[in-house]
Amino acid sequence: MGKNGDGAERHEAIYRTISDAIIEHRLRPGARLREDALAEVFGISRTGVRKILQRLALEQLVTLTPRRGASVTRPTADEAKDVFDARQMVECGLMPEVARCITAEDVRELRDMARREREALKSGEQSRAIKLSAAFHERLAQLSGNATLAAFVGQLCSRSSLILAVYGSSGHLGCESHDHDDLIGYLEARNGERATAFMSRHLKAIEASLSIVEEEAETPDLHRIFGA
Repeated sequence: MGKNGDGAERHEAIYRTISDAIIEHRLRPGARLREDALAEVFGISRTGVRKILQRLALEQLVTLTPRRGASVTRPTADEAKDVFDARQMVECGLMPEVARCITAEDVRELRDMARREREALKSGEQSRAIKLSAAFHERLAQLSGNATLAAFVGQLCSRSSLILAVYGSSGHLGCESHDHDDLIGYLEARNGERATAFMSRHLKAIEASLSIVEEEAETPDLHRIFGA
């Protein structure tokens, strides 16, 4: 990469590459991410690698431990349950307000997001589908008008993305591909009660689809994974 290897665009591309590898399960939970090895694979400085790992840690995709360094976050069964319990409480609680506030423009935006998620699933882009699903749920929460709870839902969705990537089934996200469209229909009809009940079932279906088997930590072959 030479001296230009540490540019902001290059960092962004590497961040996305590692993030995708985690969500696509090519980097498994507990896998160690050595700074020197990543610097060599991507041709950037260790300082650059450290910044990228810190960003991934903020999104809880990577865990930074003193002396041990970075590793792919390994969600436990208890953490997965806690995250989905929290999502039940917050997201279901926001549905009546979203149904009250939603506009025709919001409905168009949500339908477009749901369509892109379906297309990603259909074409086997699991990582992209998971991210689009998280973005859909975050946007729904924002439409409630409660910025604090919307930010919390954003954090929960980030953690859910990793849980789904690690313990979910490939090819679907634990729910029917038309689920989000059905939910939009209830919100568009301003039926907060039906939307709340549907969101609850939707989240339970996703949680029920998880197959949580905790694996041993491994040291991955970074050159093989990133094709360097």
